[in-house]
Amino acid sequence: MNLLRRKPISEYLNNMKNSQLKKTLNALDITVMGLGVTIGTGIFVLTGVVAARYAGPGVMLSFVLAGITCIFVALAYSELASTLPVAGSSYTYTYATLGEIFAWIVGWGLVMEYTIGAAAVSVGWGAYFTGLLKSANISFPALLTHAPVEGGFVNLPSMVIVWIVTACLIIGVRESAKLNRILVFIKLLVIFTFLLLAGPKINTMNYEPFLPFGWSGVSAGASVIFFAYIGFDCVATAAEETKNPSRDMPIGIIVSLLLCTILYISVCAVLTGVVSYKMLDNAEPVTYVLRSIGYNFASALVGTGALCGLTTVVLVLIYSQSRAFYAMSRDGLLPKIFSDIDESSGNPVKVTVVIGIIVSLMAGFTPIDIIAEMTSAGTLCAFLCAVTGVIILRKKHPELHRPFICPALYIMAPIGIICCLYLFYNLSFYTHLLFFTWLMIGLVFYGTYGYKHSHLNFLNKS
Repeated sequence: MNLLRRKPISEYLNNMKNSQLKKTLNALDITVMGLGVTIGTGIFVLTGVVAARYAGPGVMLSFVLAGITCIFVALAYSELASTLPVAGSSYTYTYATLGEIFAWIVGWGLVMEYTIGAAAVSVGWGAYFTGLLKSANISFPALLTHAPVEGGFVNLPSMVIVWIVTACLIIGVRESAKLNRILVFIKLLVIFTFLLLAGPKINTMNYEPFLPFGWSGVSAGASVIFFAYIGFDCVATAAEETKNPSRDMPIGIIVSLLLCTILYISVCAVLTGVVSYKMLDNAEPVTYVLRSIGYNFASALVGTGALCGLTTVVLVLIYSQSRAFYAMSRDGLLPKIFSDIDESSGNPVKVTVVIGIIVSLMAGFTPIDIIAEMTSAGTLCAFLCAVTGVIILRKKHPELHRPFICPALYIMAPIGIICCLYLFYNLSFYTHLLFFTWLMIGLVFYGTYGYKHSHLNFLNKS
């Protein structure tokens, strides 16, 4: 039963009071962070791949299905983030509700969600970078822009952007938040430019057939692009560094989700309406569509904006992973080095560097389609445990102050759980195999290190 030991709520309250992390973020920063990580790969990369391989023009319905699932989950997250505003997101919530073994599983899944996700986005960044060079008639050696399994040697541009983002995070969270605001503004401007230029070129004949792969294709597509909706989960990791988390966290989570869903559907409608979905099987569909209708200059402009947009995604994902590892290390489940705070910057610098190195290696040597699906699996696992956790927390700790209360929780949460299970089921067999293999590796690490070094283990012995 020690596997199900829960971290006492009093410990979380103590962490909130004695946190070493600097509180520098406000409501705008949280909302922009959500927009920064959510509006990125889904629009600039995965829309084309999912339309071509899974859903056709029905990719719009894939985003609707994934968005509906996220609404149920986001409401539960908002309650948890406002009630327990500490670093760690779904890992933290699960530790307080379902117990240590489930918390470890979620934390290990967050590695898939954040670290592998950052690598996937970096690969998309590299594709847009090389596409932008092509618009300027500049060629980049294929050996340095593709992973080995794709016929290259290393995806160097994807590695470089990870190094740059890691350096920004080491400098400081406040500075990174300012940079994120600027890049998100550019990203939104670019998206509206694309809609304005390509929207009038829509040919409704391209919507036929609307569901070439049937509803199963829409469901499979929703499972893959669910990776694009991980923004509010990342936002929750920043709770401990937010000035007024009880108010700012629900605002950032809900507002960013609603805005992003609308933009996703709009961009999908234009992409599949301007060209045939069969032509979108590439990692830079937005610039490809603009080039196909003769807007070469606009293609370069949008490509530049896409680079800014994907940069914000990489930044927030690496930031989120460092905070998740920080929380797990603070609980003793990971080595202490991961929770060391640099006195000058107030950041966990050592763990940020380690994560940056791992992400850059994955980005340089792994193709995007494999890591995107793995990220969705990790995200869905975390969501399942967090939504279940909010029900348990309501039952076991009704006395806690809840600045935000999920409406109709006992209806919303079960629907969210069912939707998450449905999307997880629709992932490919290969993704399921990779996920459960990854899970087994994590359980071995927990059994050999985490269980013995857990602070709760020492607490129980004393």
